Amino acid sequence: MSHPQNYELLLIPDHSRTRTGAPGRPIRSAIVAATGETGASGYPRYAGQGMEADIDPETRTVEAVLIDGEELDPGMSVQVAEGDGPGR
Repeated sequence: MSHPQNYELLLIPDHSRTRTGAPGRPIRSAIVAATGETGASGYPRYAGQGMEADIDPETRTVEAVLIDGEELDPGMSVQVAEGDGPGR
C-alpha cells in the first residue's frame, strides 16, 4: 500500500472553536489502521477504537466517518491529528 497505515482521528465539537477560528479541544480520539479496503467514497478505509473512516491520503481529509457504527452527529467534526502521517 502506498498510503499511510494508520492515523489518529480527533472528534471535535464545532462549538468549541477558539477565538481565532481554529478547532477546539477534541472530546475523543482513536488510532485507526488501514483495513485494505476502499470505502464508498473511493478512498482507503481505516478502522479502530470505535471509528471507521475513509481518508484521502493526499489531503489527509476525512471523507466519510462512522462513530460507534453511527453517522456523525450535527455540530461535530472529525479530522486527522496534526503531525500524523506516513510512518506513524
